[in-house]
Amino acid sequence: MTEARVLRTIAGIVAGLFAWVVVATVGNRVLRVAWPRYAAVEVAMNFTLAMLLTRLLLGGLSSLCAGFFTAWIAKGNRVAVTVLAGLLLVAFIPVHYTLWERFPVWYHLTFLVSLVAVTVLGAMIYSHYVGPGKEHVAKENATGSNDAT
Repeated sequence: MTEARVLRTIAGIVAGLFAWVVVATVGNRVLRVAWPRYAAVEVAMNFTLAMLLTRLLLGGLSSLCAGFFTAWIAKGNRVAVTVLAGLLLVAFIPVHYTLWERFPVWYHLTFLVSLVAVTVLGAMIYSHYVGPGKEHVAKENATGSNDAT
């Protein structure tokens, strides 16, 4: 692996972690403002089913964005996405272990599995729609132009 590719891989991983934190933080702040009952029970973590599902959706969106940005910066490098997913798991397994009694098992398992699955999905979306060698397709789709016509 060349030095530039190593640096791009590291930058992609860091950007993915940053994206995860930003999306989760902004999304959580929006939840607090838009859903006063959520804000009222957040500290006690006494969430309703709808709140738990919303938190899972927010985690999924965070993972999707993290995987996409990692793949974008690392030019679709699968190692970068795999390391990102692993780091997310390493970061969140201890958190969920300490909260194990507070939430149902399905919630923990869904969240932890989604960290890997949805992060990889985000990278796959990048690779499929925008990936290396497809930048011109993305620009054509955005502008509505096509050189073949």
